[in-house]
Amino acid sequence: MLKPNLNYGNLKDSYLFYNISGKIAAYLTEHPSQKLLRLGIGDVSLPLCETVINSLHEGVDHQAVKETFHGYMPETGAPFLREAIRAQYCSRGVDVQYDEVFVSSGASDELGDILDLFDRENSALVMEPAYPAYVDANVMAGRKIIHLPSGKENGFVPLPPDDIAADIIYICSPANPTGAVFDKATLKKWVSYANANGSVILFDAAYEAFIEDPEIPHSIFEIEGAKTCAIEICSLSKTAGFTGTRLGYTVIPKDLVRSSMSLNSMWVRNRTTKTNGVSYIIQKGGSAVFTERGREEIMENIKKYKANAKVLMDALDSLGIWYCGGKNAPYIWMECPESMDSWSFFDFLLNKIQVVGTPGSGFGECGEGYFRLSTFGSFEDTKEAAERIVRLLKK
Repeated sequence: MLKPNLNYGNLKDSYLFYNISGKIAAYLTEHPSQKLLRLGIGDVSLPLCETVINSLHEGVDHQAVKETFHGYMPETGAPFLREAIRAQYCSRGVDVQYDEVFVSSGASDELGDILDLFDRENSALVMEPAYPAYVDANVMAGRKIIHLPSGKENGFVPLPPDDIAADIIYICSPANPTGAVFDKATLKKWVSYANANGSVILFDAAYEAFIEDPEIPHSIFEIEGAKTCAIEICSLSKTAGFTGTRLGYTVIPKDLVRSSMSLNSMWVRNRTTKTNGVSYIIQKGGSAVFTERGREEIMENIKKYKANAKVLMDALDSLGIWYCGGKNAPYIWMECPESMDSWSFFDFLLNKIQVVGTPGSGFGECGEGYFRLSTFGSFEDTKEAAERIVRLLKK
């Protein structure tokens, strides 16, 4: 008789967004004429930039002509896109080789698939609060999970533990949900820890385009020693609005070797076995992201999200409420006022001023008492929400 993966039985039910949807539906049933201001969304709201759209159209046109038609693409990525990504790293002073770059269908997919490289006996260290998929993907694989807490006292940027040796280490910078960022000194400590323990860091850089502080690394490979202990997973979803288009990339250095096995070579074997590559049209559109004009247009969109962040940060500053994120990230992680728990604050904002955010407790126990605000909405809605929050909390 077939035996299913019993590890799925160990997954905790994810009630976060289900509960949010239920509470919103119930509220609107009772108050159908009310306008909700939604600051909980983790999806972009601005369309793809013109240069990307033109490149996508060009890709479609290529598929209509025999001479330019493309069938299966290389499983590890189209040469023109891999080279464009490599050049982007080099422009920042990071030496990445062409065949260390792998094109993917997005960071979320890659974060799950990359675990194929590791034995089930390996432990996984997750810094919490955390993107829930880090935990769930390892529960599905039957791995031991080490929960490393963080909090206001360390700005939600924990240091390596002295008494724990973990095999797989998740670092997200800028972080979801907290918006916290790891500076060079802190990342250096994690790189040293990983190299000393033979660990591998999975560095989630999905939000790196929002970094504006020159002292904050965009890539872990800006840190000396990272090429022998880190894999970097990137996304065009929040960078360039590809949430509905799906495209990302992963960098695995050739210097990353464990038990005499090259993780770069292992990943080539994995991709050529398990995928047929990302479509030509999508990769053609993605290549425009790395052009000079494409980068200019993308940064204009990011500036609009950052304008939303400033409105929210100014509001919280005026109220004297502690928060992190916002400056270098599209999320603001605020402390709930009056020692309210996360769900009580959610209900308070929804019922009093019709503003929707995300309760921090949905990202792990360390998130209790905190609340995530997203900057991906419209400026008008964000400004109105900030004004309502100030009026309510000043009382």
